[in-house]
Amino acid sequence: MQRHIFAPLGMVDTSFIQRPEWESRLPAVHARQDDGTLQPLLATATPAVPEPREFFPGGGGLFSTATDYLRFLQALMQGGVLDGQRILRPETVVTMGQNQMGALTVQPMKSADPRMSNDVDLFPGNPKKWGLSFLINTRDVPDGRSAGSLAWAGLNNTYYWLDPARKVAGVLMTQILPFADPTVLDALDAFEAAVYRSV
Repeated sequence: MQRHIFAPLGMVDTSFIQRPEWESRLPAVHARQDDGTLQPLLATATPAVPEPREFFPGGGGLFSTATDYLRFLQALMQGGVLDGQRILRPETVVTMGQNQMGALTVQPMKSADPRMSNDVDLFPGNPKKWGLSFLINTRDVPDGRSAGSLAWAGLNNTYYWLDPARKVAGVLMTQILPFADPTVLDALDAFEAAVYRSV
């Protein structure tokens, strides 16, 4: 991934391996308390001396920044190329954003561990599909993304969306558990609405 995606796109702050110079920049992960306050779980996102990685999963575990992730989304929005560096063929990007589950729809996700995730039903009432790596909303979202927009999230309440129809992308990153934190989701909605008011 470093050779084929991160380096070509200039994603200088993205890696599976924690770099020593990042130590002072890593935010602490916080847990939402019953009274709504946040309490740190650890002093930083990872121990000062991380254990050697045995596995580099495609679905999570990266260190990154919103700036870097926006570069990745810009490449996808432009058919797999950014600043002259191609990471994917245009037809591959199109296939990634197409419905890959036929007539089925994405169902609400029930939490198996409330400390890690709340129950999740993003865009209730808006039928959703899975592409290859993306959640796809099939109807326009009021004050926000167009039908056919692509999105997903990370466990610590990190979110992104890519609206190919309107050429808009957004990233919101926090370090809060459990996932689908209502306060963060409200902030995401407000952020998205503000972005679309400005375009």
